[in-house]
Amino acid sequence: MKVRVLGCSGAIAKDCRTTSFLVDADVLIDAGTGVGDLTLDEMCAINHVFLTHSHLDHVAALPLMVDAVASQRHAPLQIHALAGTIAALKAHIFNNVIWPDFSVIPTQAAPFITFHELSVGQIIQVTGKDIEALPAVHTVPAVGYAVSAGGPCWVFTGDTERNPAFWQRLEQLDVAMLVIETAFSNREKELARRSLHLSPAALADELEGIAEQKLFPIFITHTKPFETTLIMDEIAQFDGSHRGVPHDIRWLQAGQAFEV
Repeated sequence: MKVRVLGCSGAIAKDCRTTSFLVDADVLIDAGTGVGDLTLDEMCAINHVFLTHSHLDHVAALPLMVDAVASQRHAPLQIHALAGTIAALKAHIFNNVIWPDFSVIPTQAAPFITFHELSVGQIIQVTGKDIEALPAVHTVPAVGYAVSAGGPCWVFTGDTERNPAFWQRLEQLDVAMLVIETAFSNREKELARRSLHLSPAALADELEGIAEQKLFPIFITHTKPFETTLIMDEIAQFDGSHRGVPHDIRWLQAGQAFEV
């Protein structure tokens, strides 16, 4: 299974794309501005989109991608998300005001997109991959995902703050790598707490949820462009040991690809 990082920034700027990951060629995890770097053929090959939540940085490219390739597709693009996320997309994006309602265009019987509700803990099987919705704690209904093609999992927290249920489930999984958000530096840790994002201080506490014998690479995502260097410096301050065992914490960057 190949995971390609299309975007992993907490905001836009030159060379900064917001959250989106392409799994193999046919599954998209979130649909931030990084989707815009795909070719039309690559967009056409995507059959499933799994959204963590409804915030714009995670869905901004979805309506534009559908519009770009819908006429070339032979089946609807399947959008998988929590009920609250689907409701938000229908009310605020695919509403015939902000964007056409492609769930009934060109016809209700043969639309360009279909919505598929999922719930926390549910595992969806898609083209040889198991995709599990993991718990997240955010300001809107949200999930993370664990994706496996029969081996260890690629795990993405989505946007979340302190989340005991996530770590309880992670303990039960065979994890190849973890992508975890850290949106704010410690100087803005109160803002992070109120907006239900992580700061390095909160991240340090959260990583205590990893059992010592289950260490794996940890990739930091969703950093604000102005704060990235500071965030990674603050993370480095506790990246020396984990009960005596070093973490392996790295900054995630658009363009990276991983074989899992």
